Amino acid sequence: MEIKKLEAAIEAILFTMGNSVELAQIADAVQQDKETTRKILQNMMDRYQQEDRGIQIIELEQSYQMCSKKEYYECLIRLAMHPKKPALTDVMLETLSIIAYKQPVTKAEIEKIRGVKCDHAINKLVEYELVRELGRLDAPGRPILFGTTEEFLRCFGVQGLEELPSVDPVRLEDFKAEAEEEIQLRLDV
Repeated sequence: MEIKKLEAAIEAILFTMGNSVELAQIADAVQQDKETTRKILQNMMDRYQQEDRGIQIIELEQSYQMCSKKEYYECLIRLAMHPKKPALTDVMLETLSIIAYKQPVTKAEIEKIRGVKCDHAINKLVEYELVRELGRLDAPGRPILFGTTEEFLRCFGVQGLEELPSVDPVRLEDFKAEAEEEIQLRLDV
């Protein structure tokens, strides 16, 4: 493999792994001996320094890691101070609504209401800290119970769950009728 390709492969490895990677592992991955790999890494480190790049490769006890240069930490901190608000898809909003109104609720109960799997939506809502595990249901399999968080209240501008809008009973009956029609259509197909 030519030197440019080896450098690109090493760069990809270090970028993807994020943490430090042992020299032996890098050498194995690029199918080179350790001494050749060490020389390529040292050349890359020198070139990154000469080109005044925003990233660098550092050596940590026979391991190497790609990281940001410390002189750019201020820029990174400014960016981190303004994180992008997560966008909620219709599926996530529907799942979140069910959790908000039915909590504590299990994944199986949510899926029964939605009629489809909701693993991804629940995982994303937990990741966004809008939903959390409240414990486990005392039933076979001990399923996880989900509920909303303080972050949910902040995002939706309510102080408590009692401030959530109530569902109009007439509209609720309309929703139930629509859901039953939809289920019937699926069964007929």
